[in-house]
Amino acid sequence: MNINVIIGIIMILSFVGLVWYCVKGFNLMVGFAVMATFWTVLALIGNAIAPTDIMEGQTLIDSLTYVYATGPANYASSILVNVFFGAFFGRVLMDTGIAATLIRKVVELGGDKPRITMGLLCIVTAIIFMSMTGIGPVISIAVIVLPILLSLGIPAPIAMFSFMGSIMAGIFGNIVNFNQYQTIYAGFNPEAANYTYNDYFTIGIICMAVSLVVVLVAANFNMGKKKTSHAWAAAAGSVNDNAPAISWISVILPVLGVVLFEIPIILGFCLSAIYALITTGKLRGTYSEICRLFAKLFTDGAIDVAPMVGFLLTLAMFNNAATYAAPYFTAILGGFVPTSALALAIVFAVLTPLGFFRGPMNLVGCGTAILAVVITTLPGAPVAFLYPLFAVTTIAPQHLDITQSWVAWGFGYTKVSTKDYMKMSIPTGWIVGVICCIAVYVLYGSLM
Repeated sequence: MNINVIIGIIMILSFVGLVWYCVKGFNLMVGFAVMATFWTVLALIGNAIAPTDIMEGQTLIDSLTYVYATGPANYASSILVNVFFGAFFGRVLMDTGIAATLIRKVVELGGDKPRITMGLLCIVTAIIFMSMTGIGPVISIAVIVLPILLSLGIPAPIAMFSFMGSIMAGIFGNIVNFNQYQTIYAGFNPEAANYTYNDYFTIGIICMAVSLVVVLVAANFNMGKKKTSHAWAAAAGSVNDNAPAISWISVILPVLGVVLFEIPIILGFCLSAIYALITTGKLRGTYSEICRLFAKLFTDGAIDVAPMVGFLLTLAMFNNAATYAAPYFTAILGGFVPTSALALAIVFAVLTPLGFFRGPMNLVGCGTAILAVVITTLPGAPVAFLYPLFAVTTIAPQHLDITQSWVAWGFGYTKVSTKDYMKMSIPTGWIVGVICCIAVYVLYGSLM
């Protein structure tokens, strides 16, 4: 048997092991660091026996540097600054009371009609998370939204599912997440660096709308099968005073700045944060007090995303190790990769559930190896078509998944069982994936 095939089989088995590891809820940062090491060692052994083009001319130190230094360094330079400033802006929205005010106004608008209020809250939550990111902001919004939904008699599994589903919808339009996935893609195809958020925006908004509709349909359908419960009391009165209406637009200002004026996203976050602070009257005091305010907001935001940062850096190691692993996966799977746009869209749609549990269709999981195989097999595939497909099979499953940090937190907060939640989350993620893959094909399939 060919050595490439043997190593490829070992890598696939370890791939399955990583999925099991993720499902069991073990530490992802450590898991991806271990996998990066294992695949690098296998690739080095394979290259020593039968040299591959991808390691041609590289010494042992060059290979180790590429995985353990170049990967995290490149990721940090292009992504982590966006993550930190996005978290800073999210902290501004929370501390100024803008996010809480929008939620309370929605509740007032919906009145005592649970289905309408749930729908409005999901829409506002999705819009908020087009800019916010990190477990800290999610929890800060969740402790406002979830008690309101539960106090309206919405069963806990449906309340949690609809809230997490609305975050998933917002992530389709989230510019920080776009940059994160784009950087992963660019690690295998440098042309992706020229693919901008503006290029992605149309399909991102379509997928966001599709996700909201599917989540709300699923939630309302399940509400008809469950008895209501009023065990919780709404905590809306426990948050800050109302933020003025003029400040509410802050929530989408970063996105508008990028889409309409093409300003850098970090500048967009900073200008939007300043606008939010000014319009809510929080930007006051002496120069030193204002400096301390900004330092505190940035520090709190950094704490919110600190666990994610460690995971992202080890994921960058894994991504570069997957580059070395690509020839061995291609030796086994390369012949199964479709070459037409329609066939690719169908395969991605059918395999969307494999994005759950950080599986092989998830770029923020095991999917980087599959991305490497697809790009190696189809080097001419347009980024404008292939990137949205991977974004769909990453975002839809991952942000409904029990391995997502804030979903795991939600189980403890609401006392919902994983079984009750997954009965709704997995079918919904799959349906969203199918519809969005169809949309990608309709919009960009002709580019293939």
